[in-house]
Amino acid sequence: MRVRLEYGRSGLEVTLPDRNVVKCLGYQPAAPLASPEEAVRDRLAHPFGSRPLADLARGRASACVAICDVTRPVPNSVLLPPILETLEAEGIPRDRILILVATGMHRPNHLDELREMVGEAILQRYRIANHHGRERSEHGFVGVSPRGVPAWIDNRYLGAELKIAVGLIEPHFMAGFSGGRKVICPGLAGIDTVRVWHGPRFIEHPNARTAVLDGNPIHEENTWIARRAGCDFIVNAVIDDHRRILAVVAGDMEEAFHEGVRFVRGLVCDTVPEPVDIVVATSAGYPLDATYYQSIKGMVAAMDIVKPGGTIILAAGLSEGIGSSAFRGIFEEFSTPEAFMDRLLHTDYFVMDQWQVEELARVLRKARVVVVSDGISADVLRRLYVETAPSVEQAVEDCLARYGSNATIAVMPKGPYVVASVAA
Repeated sequence: MRVRLEYGRSGLEVTLPDRNVVKCLGYQPAAPLASPEEAVRDRLAHPFGSRPLADLARGRASACVAICDVTRPVPNSVLLPPILETLEAEGIPRDRILILVATGMHRPNHLDELREMVGEAILQRYRIANHHGRERSEHGFVGVSPRGVPAWIDNRYLGAELKIAVGLIEPHFMAGFSGGRKVICPGLAGIDTVRVWHGPRFIEHPNARTAVLDGNPIHEENTWIARRAGCDFIVNAVIDDHRRILAVVAGDMEEAFHEGVRFVRGLVCDTVPEPVDIVVATSAGYPLDATYYQSIKGMVAAMDIVKPGGTIILAAGLSEGIGSSAFRGIFEEFSTPEAFMDRLLHTDYFVMDQWQVEELARVLRKARVVVVSDGISADVLRRLYVETAPSVEQAVEDCLARYGSNATIAVMPKGPYVVASVAA
């Protein structure tokens, strides 16, 4: 069978043996919105659990609109114009509106990325700034969460009279789902917050996983932190595998978020009848597969349906390389994932981006990972705790030789955008 995998900007066509493929997992059918711009305006006027945005903006002297960074394909060119027009129409001067890019611990977004994210018109007309998570002086303390996370949030957001968060609701491998509170924490949080909130005490929790909110300490803590920092209004989109807008929710940070989650659950969940020997997966293409750091999400997405000792074949573009210098340094310091985990769990160890290596180690405790990419050489990839193959077809052939000609295969062309599980 011929399958198109989300890979880089252009996709990757692969041929897989029909008799071995159990299922190609994907979205449930859903029609894109006929007029997404009108849907956004309607939601601003008729939100969930909140007064209309115009009512909230009236009488305010300043506003901060927090948006996701370039690693998230949020349709800002559709979402932002009605928001910004509403703020100005209700008397907030344009020069008192700040669009703040919620980078979390990621690098700042450069000019071309900002243009891609918001469009030329907004880039030229509005103030846009990057959050700098490592600059302690740029954050204000808002309290300690119930589980002991010190909450430090960007001062520019805290100082705004009207606080708005704009994002995307999709499955998230730690927080259950992205969107809502997540734009604020970790998006606008300082390093002292993320160090604890993304520590092993939270990540190793059994409920800190995809599509789980109840009892998920990562979700519960960043919800508390976002509420403490303040959030007057959210606008979140749900997109399909072609990045068309399927739904828009807006209003109260929690009520609108959960409304969106209900929609997403019905859209992205798919099953296989039993665990498979081989999962062919992706990291959902650019921008999520731009770096090895981000691509680990695709490995995690496949983990629940692969047999113990099975193989995850990940096709990822990796056009921007491995990731941050701190992330790269972990692989240089520890020759095996076991050595890294021993240090992480038994000492007061902290390095930026360690949480992604921790997730990788969790995958590798269950399955092999073979990466297919033209962005990073095989020699380099093999130093990142994974194996390599020159093509998906060759990786599958090697697996059939390992597991036998009747080995089962599941395919996840959209990677972490689909919540894969074994049917009960």
